[in-house]
Amino acid sequence: MDWVEKYLNELCERGLWRELRTVSSPPGPEIIIAGRPVVQFASNDYLGLAADPRLAEAACAAVRAAGAGAAASRLIVGSHETVARLETRLAELKSAEAALVFPTGYQANLAVLSTLAGPGDAVFADRLCHASILDGIALSGARLVTFGHNDPAALAAKLEAKSNYRRRLVVTESVFSMDGDVAPLPELAAVARRYGAMFVVDEAHATGVFGPSGAGQAEAQSLAAGDLTATVGTLSKALGGLGGFVTASRSVIELLINCARPFIFTTGIPPAQAAAALAALDVVRDEPQRRVRLLAAAAALRRRLAACGANTGRSSSQIIPVILGSPLRATTAAAALLERSLLVPAIRPPTVKARECRLRISLTAAHTDEQIERLAANLGEVLSQISD
Repeated sequence: MDWVEKYLNELCERGLWRELRTVSSPPGPEIIIAGRPVVQFASNDYLGLAADPRLAEAACAAVRAAGAGAAASRLIVGSHETVARLETRLAELKSAEAALVFPTGYQANLAVLSTLAGPGDAVFADRLCHASILDGIALSGARLVTFGHNDPAALAAKLEAKSNYRRRLVVTESVFSMDGDVAPLPELAAVARRYGAMFVVDEAHATGVFGPSGAGQAEAQSLAAGDLTATVGTLSKALGGLGGFVTASRSVIELLINCARPFIFTTGIPPAQAAAALAALDVVRDEPQRRVRLLAAAAALRRRLAACGANTGRSSSQIIPVILGSPLRATTAAAALLERSLLVPAIRPPTVKARECRLRISLTAAHTDEQIERLAANLGEVLSQISD
C-alpha cells in the first residue's frame, strides 16, 4: 500500500492534512481538547441545545422506556411511536402533509434526490450545493447540471437550454454551509414552476434559526407550500441531536418509504434520539429569543470583522467565513487562533476551491458577548500577522 503513504504525504505538503481531535467534555461554546479549555466556533449547534438538560432528560427517559437502539430497518421491525410523533411534529413545523426521518441528514439528501430523479432525468443544482446533494444526484443516475450560485436567471437559461429530459428537478440549499449566504427561494421556485421542474430545498442550516416559528428560510421568505416538492432538514444542527428528515406531500413520502434505498436498507433512529428532537422542537417553539439573539450577534460580528479588514463574503447568517485564499494561510490562521485557545476550523479543498480557503466561524446562541469579542480581537491580530 505504498500509494497510500505517498498520497498522505502529498496531503501534508499541500496543506490539506486533516486529523481528529479528542474532546473530553460535553458540547458547548467551551470544550476540553487535550486537557486544555478551548472556546470553539466550529460546531453547528446553533441554538446551544446539544448539551441542554431537557434534551438529555428526554433521551434518558426514552432509553429507559424503549431501549438504546432501533434494532433493524423500520420496514422490517416497525417504527417506534416516538419516531412517529416526531414525524408529525416536523410536518407541522414545515406546513407539510408528512415527514420521514432518517439516521442522518446526508442520508435524507441521498434518499430524496435518488428517488425523485433517475436515468433520463436532469437535476439542476446550485454550483455550491453540499456534497450530500451531489452524491444523491450521482446515486440517482440523472444528469447533473449546475447553475450560477443563487442566480435565478442562470437557472432559467439552463432549464431553457436543456429541455429534452424525462423529468427535471431543481435543488438548492437555503443557507449555504460554507458561505453563510441565503438563497432567493421565491425567485428560484418561480423559475422551476415556469419550466415544470420539481423544486427541492435543503434547510439543514436554516431549520430552527430562521422564520417566525423557526421553520427555516422557506418560512422566512414566505414561500408557498405548493412551490416545494420536498424540503430536507437535519436534527443534528440547531436541534442539537442526530438525524435527518424530509417533508413533502404524503404521496412523495410514501414514494420514499417504498423506493429510497438510504431509507430501506438502514437501521432507523433510536427512540431516544427522536425524544431529544421532540424536546428540541419544544425549545424552538417556546424560546424564539435564542434565534433572535443568535442572528443579532452574527450581524454584529460581521460588522466588527469588516472593520478590521476581514473578507466575510456574502454571509447573512450565523455562519461567517473569513476568506483567506490559500490552504496555507487558512491553516496558519487556524493554528494561531488555537494557540490562543480559540478553535476556528480551516476549510480547504475539496470542501471549497483552493483559492477560496477560509476560516469558518459558526456562532451559537450559547456564545457569550465576551467570547465573541475575544474572537474578534484575536482574529484581527492574527490576520494582521499572517503573510500572503
